[in-house]
Amino acid sequence: MPKKTSREGMTVVITGASSGIGKGVARQLADEGANVVLAARRTGLIEALAEELGPRAIAVTTDVSNEQDIAHLFEQALEAFGKIDVWINNAGIGAIGPFTDIPTEDLKRVIEVNVKGTINGSHFALRHFKETGQGILINLGSVTSEIAFPYYTGYSAAKHAVAGLSAALNEEMKLEGFENIHVCNVMPWATDTPWFIHTGNYTGHAAEMKPMDDPQLVIDAIVGLLDNPKESMAVGAKSKASVLSSHLMPGTTESLNAKFVQKVIEDAPPMEPNSGSLYEPMKAGTEVEGGIRERMKREEHS
Repeated sequence: MPKKTSREGMTVVITGASSGIGKGVARQLADEGANVVLAARRTGLIEALAEELGPRAIAVTTDVSNEQDIAHLFEQALEAFGKIDVWINNAGIGAIGPFTDIPTEDLKRVIEVNVKGTINGSHFALRHFKETGQGILINLGSVTSEIAFPYYTGYSAAKHAVAGLSAALNEEMKLEGFENIHVCNVMPWATDTPWFIHTGNYTGHAAEMKPMDDPQLVIDAIVGLLDNPKESMAVGAKSKASVLSSHLMPGTTESLNAKFVQKVIEDAPPMEPNSGSLYEPMKAGTEVEGGIRERMKREEHS
């Protein structure tokens, strides 16, 4: 059997740790010996996860769009473990549907969490990394960072912003001579996590995407960046192919993708409009996987 990687002494802050990719990354890094700082709005879930992971894990209730919450998260991480080696801006939400059908407040909330939240986390992390002379900042982008997704307008705009922020920060670190500070932008394809349960949804149909990737693919990619940081990384065959196609044939790729997204939405079962977890956390969707692939299989055979 391959020897397990040891992360003993490494401290990692993970936002959006109550479910999905964040929860999976936390479990994997804790299993490898890292100190993990779990941040999310759902206090009960991150406290239960911290208890599951043991004494090297702490839970800090955090709304990433609130700078005071991020300051508190940062302080708690330093108080518990003395330093931060890796900061993962994983928290993210969406609002899908025709742009003019989505309330503007919902679109603004997507930007607040996905862009402002990433800026907040990056600011605290990089100031600390500059003091220590090293660190890895991992920002969760998306395939929508490269390709415009209709009906995912706020989310696509936010993830384009995350990609631009990450690229600009990388150049700053180089100009300032911080060779051991890395900023990584991760771009997964649609992944079977509770994100599709939590998204605000004004499509009139259930939120889903076909085909979907297994979250472990993204978890492994993020954990791998701790050993081999990369400035930008498309995750999985579908994301890599889509990004490559967008560079070679940008107009054709966006047009075909747009028609595909529209068909997936129209083929999904009906659902009433809702704001998901944009403003208040939801009880549903508490594990790494969202069960969306299983639901789609049932739909196909019904």
